Amino acid sequence: MTDAAAARAQGLLRDHRDSIDRLDAILVYTLAERFKQTQAVGRLKAEHDLPPSDPAREARQIERLEWLSKEADLDPEFARKFLNFIISEVIRHHEKLQK
Repeated sequence: MTDAAAARAQGLLRDHRDSIDRLDAILVYTLAERFKQTQAVGRLKAEHDLPPSDPAREARQIERLEWLSKEADLDPEFARKFLNFIISEVIRHHEKLQK
């Protein structure tokens, strides 16, 4: 590889990594906002003695996320695992609020 080609490759690599860093920040802030909303739901559930989880809604959300992931060309299995992890954290937070 020539010096010019290596320099171009390094520039492209830097651009890709910068983009990944921006996307990681978006993910973190988006997750933070999502958890703010689910905390509000958890407080509402606790105030009204509602169960911390809603299996029917969770199933619908997983189905919806699988559809979205296919549309976005993302592995649906990965999307399902990711959402299941988030849902389990939300339920754990809701259970804490119920105590």
